[in-house]
Amino acid sequence: MIDKIKLVLSALLLAAGIAGFYVLADKALVLRILAMLAGFGAAIAVLWTTPLGQTALVFIGESVAEAKRVVWPTRKETIQTSIAVFVLVVVVAAFLAVVDIGFAYMVQWLMGRSA
Repeated sequence: MIDKIKLVLSALLLAAGIAGFYVLADKALVLRILAMLAGFGAAIAVLWTTPLGQTALVFIGESVAEAKRVVWPTRKETIQTSIAVFVLVVVVAAFLAVVDIGFAYMVQWLMGRSA
């Protein structure tokens, strides 16, 4: 029961941080960002005190670490892959158009109608 209350409190603190950013719209941007970060920090601090929150935060940390290990393609590889996808899409579209026209003629022929 206490953990559920902490989760709700954490969600409310998160919402308060976001609301603080918009409520302080007439203030300096730095102050608005600090208010938002304070809400986020408080929400994470409360979330860390629950087993579900600890599991979620560990998962997020592992996800960030995994994302850092990703090998991103070079510009050349990206362009080559994009061209290959574009060509394949055009080929498949042409094939499906031919098949569609063929089926349309077959249906007309089977129904005894002429074009």
